[in-house]
Amino acid sequence: MENKSNFWKNRKIFPSVTTVTNSDWKKKVEEVRKLGLKEICLFPTCLDVNAREELYNLLEKTEIEKIPLVHIKGDMKVEELDYLVENYKTEVFNIHSQQEYPMTYDLEKYKNIIYIENTFTPLDEEEIKNFAGICLDLSHLERKRLLDQHLYKNNIEIIEKYPCGCNHISAIKKFPIKDKDRLVYDSHYLEDLSELDYLKRYPVDYFSSIIAIELENTIEEQLKAKDYIIDLLENK
Repeated sequence: MENKSNFWKNRKIFPSVTTVTNSDWKKKVEEVRKLGLKEICLFPTCLDVNAREELYNLLEKTEIEKIPLVHIKGDMKVEELDYLVENYKTEVFNIHSQQEYPMTYDLEKYKNIIYIENTFTPLDEEEIKNFAGICLDLSHLERKRLLDQHLYKNNIEIIEKYPCGCNHISAIKKFPIKDKDRLVYDSHYLEDLSELDYLKRYPVDYFSSIIAIELENTIEEQLKAKDYIIDLLENK
């Protein structure tokens, strides 16, 4: 086990501009600008190509120097990934399984830094082999543990076989909530910092060097969550 001083030695956790609530992402970028942040992660997954262009234009007016992780979308061309790598030193990308959201364009150029996220569909070992490894969303994993032990165990077996190149962290509610036509525990909105306590359950090896907070909360609230997570995990 790593000691208190070592857990965060080779790991960094970042607030993120998320786009699930389309009307709020511009406010998040403005917060980033006002706070003078240099590093964030980016989830442009609910934006079409025109909205993403607007997002990039706004980001260029901030002090952001690095975006280590970007959750890419199936309609992105390789030139868009080039832009992110060249301008923001992006180190890793993540995507959903191709069963859910097939890619429109060939991104072979970046397959060595594209990680498959664990979502509602089971992890596909053959698919993972064609990419860099797994983007481990710890809240999705915890949802599986609470709701589907069989699938949870299957995912754990695969997770322990392949590299974890990045993480997403969201909230876990005390009671299940409705998401479309299903019940879930995970949420992209944090109401209480204790909704992050589930992270203590998971071993050190499940945490990569790049950890993105995937919350719809304000950047200021995400920064408070970041401090809480650092304190929560520093003794792992």
